[in-house]
Amino acid sequence: MSKPTLLLTGATGVLGRAFVEELAEDHRVIALRHRAPVDDPRVTELQGTLDDPLLGLGAEGFHDLARRVDLVLHSGARTAWNASRETLFAANTTGTAHMLGFAEAARAPFTYVSTAFVARPQEEERTASGPGAYVASKIAAERLVRESGLEAAIVRPSVVGGDSRTGRIAAFQGMHQVIAGCVHGAIPVVPAAAGSPFDHIPQDLVARGVGKLLRDGVTSGEYWLTGGPASPTVGEHIDRILRVAERFGHRPPPPRLMPAEAVNRLLLPMMQDVIPRSLRRRFAGFEDLMLLFQSSAHLESSFGALGMADEITHDRLLAAFEKSVAYWIATKAPAVEKAA
Repeated sequence: MSKPTLLLTGATGVLGRAFVEELAEDHRVIALRHRAPVDDPRVTELQGTLDDPLLGLGAEGFHDLARRVDLVLHSGARTAWNASRETLFAANTTGTAHMLGFAEAARAPFTYVSTAFVARPQEEERTASGPGAYVASKIAAERLVRESGLEAAIVRPSVVGGDSRTGRIAAFQGMHQVIAGCVHGAIPVVPAAAGSPFDHIPQDLVARGVGKLLRDGVTSGEYWLTGGPASPTVGEHIDRILRVAERFGHRPPPPRLMPAEAVNRLLLPMMQDVIPRSLRRRFAGFEDLMLLFQSSAHLESSFGALGMADEITHDRLLAAFEKSVAYWIATKAPAVEKAA
């Protein structure tokens, strides 16, 4: 039986790399990439862009590719939360529209990688940039997918962590900023309640869930690839960071966990006069990141329906997070000698 041909966007990203690992054995993977090469012998690379309705391939190249492709997995996105709203929408919403146009030309089922945080849209004043704008761009892209009339499934991972077995990840993410701040003692206050769920999911489990959908021929529906009710709390994650840091010889002071409302009402007014502006800006960015984790409610999870419930347990998620912490420290803050 011949392998189906899969067009993958975002192949050089965190999830893109994981998708290649998961799918290359039983799919012919064609990666549409912009600048950085995929550099994987299992992948056929095409240089293109999501900015162009013809994907930067020209009319002949576009239609030639459409004749060859059986499936489209669109994971390419702009995820830099310091980007402007216009930049995020151009990449994540307009880019998705162009990929839907390709899927229609190819008559190929379309799988769109969104984010679970579409369940937590931000207030309008927080969508000019940062996490609020990123989430808004994904909400708009999902609307395009649903209204396209194409065979299309939407998958929604939460915060993506490193490989569940090794902690390895292609590029450090927002979660690693939290790890860095705690290990370096640069975060005196975490603007979140200790008992709030911090939903993260290892990259290989996201890839396995998407792989199952593709192999089962699923071409519709919305799937939450999250820890859901099994997610450890913010407090448990901070505690695990400190424990792993100590194992590497670091002894940062534990940050205080404080609900964001209290931070805004009590702490930030005091910071105005006593803390340098650069540090206040850094903390404001960190606060924006943590806005996604202010809810006491768990995100939905579809892993049970995918037959993967045994892999998504509280203990396994916490163990996977510990490996992500250890990988970051080993890479960015190697072990130091413990004081006698």
